[in-house]
Amino acid sequence: MTTFMGLTENGSEVIYADKKRHLYWVVLASPVISWLSIYLFFTFDKNPIFTLMPMLFFYIFTPIMDFFMGEDEHNPPEEVVNAMMADNYYRFIVHSLILVSIALYISFVIFVGTQQLPWWSIIALIIGIGANSGGVMVMTHELGHKSNKLDRFSAKIGNMIMGYGHFNIEHNKGHHTWVATPEDPASSRMGENFYAFMLRELSGTFKRGVNYEMKRLKNLGKGFWCLENDLLQVYTITVISLLIFAYIFGISILMFLIPHHFVAWLALTQANYIEHYGLMRKKLSNGKYERCQPKHSWNTNHTYSNLLSFHLQRHSDHHAYPMRAYQVLRDYDDVPSLPTGYGGCFALAFIPPLWFAIMDKRVMKWAGNDINNVNINTKKEKLLREKWG
Repeated sequence: MTTFMGLTENGSEVIYADKKRHLYWVVLASPVISWLSIYLFFTFDKNPIFTLMPMLFFYIFTPIMDFFMGEDEHNPPEEVVNAMMADNYYRFIVHSLILVSIALYISFVIFVGTQQLPWWSIIALIIGIGANSGGVMVMTHELGHKSNKLDRFSAKIGNMIMGYGHFNIEHNKGHHTWVATPEDPASSRMGENFYAFMLRELSGTFKRGVNYEMKRLKNLGKGFWCLENDLLQVYTITVISLLIFAYIFGISILMFLIPHHFVAWLALTQANYIEHYGLMRKKLSNGKYERCQPKHSWNTNHTYSNLLSFHLQRHSDHHAYPMRAYQVLRDYDDVPSLPTGYGGCFALAFIPPLWFAIMDKRVMKWAGNDINNVNINTKKEKLLREKWG
């Protein structure tokens, strides 16, 4: 068993074995279930009922597993954090699973392009495989925070699956700067339903990502339309792949691909919606916002979905310390907590009255029952102030 060593302040040796070291491979469950659905489709005389499996895995199976596996509040000792972050095995897992996800995406393009499937089956695959492709952004998110060229290149390759070229630059320079403020299109406001947030987030993050890339290129003495444009590189490869698939399987394949890409984008939007809902950093006397702290992100320790998301659900630590690798992200005792893992919260967010009923009281408790401390939906401000005072 691999162990990590460190020293305490008084020189005592700390030896630690990470019990979750190999458990992150559980991410393979999603592609395995998806490929199994193809196998069962052909085994049972092309019965399309099995094409429901990828969708059910995300929105039914994952919350059930979270319920039965419970929460994991364990943190690795701080003395071994540097040693764990230096272990490239954890990076290897992420890089490998990006390649697996690409293979999964291509295999389902071929499957849909060559089989006569009923409309409901195609919709189910759009949702299920789209959610899987959206999950790739968990991996590109992890690698996109790193400074070395290989990690950033792999992140760019992963983003090409769903054509989300502006993700990493917008996330790193925009979202992490303005998170939990009214200025951030990727931070949801109390009283803002998911569908309204979706429109604001998709357009706002795209615009901000383009602006950041234009500034980066300008500092290099380049115009926007150049080969060095990271956004255009991703978008170009995505469009070329769509054209190739349309040429091979016919233009009707776009009825699967384009909605698939949108659902993949939506997976990130769902995560952004639940991760900072209603939370707000205080504005200081100098006009700047206080430093982002663990209390400015919703956290959850549900074991199964945390493994699937490479500890993204320990979001409090990620935003407070964005350079910490996923394997060493910490739990805190005093941070706001979501009612379920991400899968369950995604489902709740689709039903705004239910989401508001569960989450608004949690936001107010976090804010000390002072609505002035809340990132509030200005369009519903009067109603919210009347309700919460």
